Amino acid sequence: MLLDVCLAKIHRATVTGADLDYVGSITIDGLLIDAVGLLPGQAVLVNSLANGISWKTYIVRGEEGKGEIILNGPPAHHFKKGDMVIILAYALVSEEEAKKMPHPSIVFVDGKNQITEVKKGWRPA
Repeated sequence: MLLDVCLAKIHRATVTGADLDYVGSITIDGLLIDAVGLLPGQAVLVNSLANGISWKTYIVRGEEGKGEIILNGPPAHHFKKGDMVIILAYALVSEEEAKKMPHPSIVFVDGKNQITEVKKGWRPA
């Protein structure tokens, strides 16, 4: 049996753009994806704090340090500049692997999507 577990998240990032005429995906600042251990092309779930919409898409690496969080293609109908989102990455792992895994890596950001704290695979005290 495989379990779908959360590997990483970018917590309460601010959407900086929504481009309906792009071919789909989410552009994320390269520093953010590196800090949390994500990869371009990796699938993520984007959750809107503004309207509760969740959208599954894939990562496009954005320019480092610009704080970009841009929803491209169809999700531009549901996410707009200024919305806060939580970006989650999941993986299928065996039950044995899941039991050994620490909590997900988490990147916390400020209102301009600059990193304020990183918790790498942390374990509760």
